[in-house]
Amino acid sequence: MSEPNHEATSAYPAPAGDNTDIGDIDDFDDAPSDGRTDSHEFPATHGQHPAVAAQPVGHDEVPPVVPEAYHRQHAAARQPMPAYPPQAPVDQQQRMMPIGHQYPQQPHRGRHAAGPNGDLASAHLIRPVKRRPQSGWRKAVYQASGHLINPGESPEDRRKRELIMRVNQPLRGCYKIAMLSLKGGVGKTTTTTTLGSTFSSLRGDRVVAVDANPDRGTLSQKIPMETTATVRHLLRDADRITRYSDIRAYTSQGPSRLEILASEQDPAVSEAFSENDYRRAVDLLEHFYNIVLTDCGTGLMHSAMKGVLELADSLVLVSSGSVDGARSASATLDWLDAHGYGELVKRSVAVINSVRPRAGSVDLDKLEAHFAARVRAVCQIPFDPHLEEGAEIELDRLQEATRTKLLELGAAVADGFAGQ
Repeated sequence: MSEPNHEATSAYPAPAGDNTDIGDIDDFDDAPSDGRTDSHEFPATHGQHPAVAAQPVGHDEVPPVVPEAYHRQHAAARQPMPAYPPQAPVDQQQRMMPIGHQYPQQPHRGRHAAGPNGDLASAHLIRPVKRRPQSGWRKAVYQASGHLINPGESPEDRRKRELIMRVNQPLRGCYKIAMLSLKGGVGKTTTTTTLGSTFSSLRGDRVVAVDANPDRGTLSQKIPMETTATVRHLLRDADRITRYSDIRAYTSQGPSRLEILASEQDPAVSEAFSENDYRRAVDLLEHFYNIVLTDCGTGLMHSAMKGVLELADSLVLVSSGSVDGARSASATLDWLDAHGYGELVKRSVAVINSVRPRAGSVDLDKLEAHFAARVRAVCQIPFDPHLEEGAEIELDRLQEATRTKLLELGAAVADGFAGQ
């Protein structure tokens, strides 16, 4: 009788009726089929040492009961592993970091490093250059040295540049300014022309001044006349105006690029210029112009004044440096407050215009303080021989002090652009 072959003996007997070779039987759950049972394959049962639990079982012995946890463990092990394991939460990662671990720091971006080419910013590469002087001994030294010696800007030049920047503040839509005075002869029409010329000479947008004086206004005489058309002709042909070139045929333009729309010269006809006519005119102009100045008459009760005040974004109240002129201007503010235009008064700019070479004994600083308590800003315009002529106005012929004060007036009015 031959000896039994123990090398092919499996740890578990083959079931009855199965003709499969015992050596080919795989252990359940894909266990190794090499005839051995490693100690790590089966966990020890409760109260049993792992070495005892790993003993091979003979054919006549009952196999130990395999815990359900074993099946769950191996079933989970056969699941495909994700390509990238999930990352632990930040607080858990920090607890897992060893003591003394240095966390990576975010790269520091410089002041001008807006991107990969931040080092090539103009402010970073170009050396600051002194601005050229515009006046005084600084300009003389700069020109005499052949531009080799640059003393830089004077405080006056720097202030002038800042005023020009304020005048050039951005403006959305059309800004309407009403020029008002109850007393004649205070320079209201002249102030309208000089203020409009200051805007048009410095800004790139279009500026027009409308003569709404019902008593034969003189606004059209402040610049060279290019056409005899008036606001009446514009309203008559309003349906045919579709482009800027169409409306340009009804205005005159001065050297500063200021355009003027004249009023009717016949007093009997101009009296018929009603509130509705003014509204129609402004509605047409605001499609082609960014700033519209209205030179009003001396009365507050004429037909067009109600439309002027209701459409105005800002008010410029002109007064002379005399006592009666100041009283008239103050009475105008009182009337506006009493008739529901209090907000317009708060947005107003008062102008104290010196129409005579000498101010006399009137303290203009006290006048300025009086109006400053009621309006947004106050500007003093000094006497200028060129303005006294009463003819066409050219900014280049004005004295330097007058031009500086007009810059201050333009800057004060332009400060209201942001609140439109």
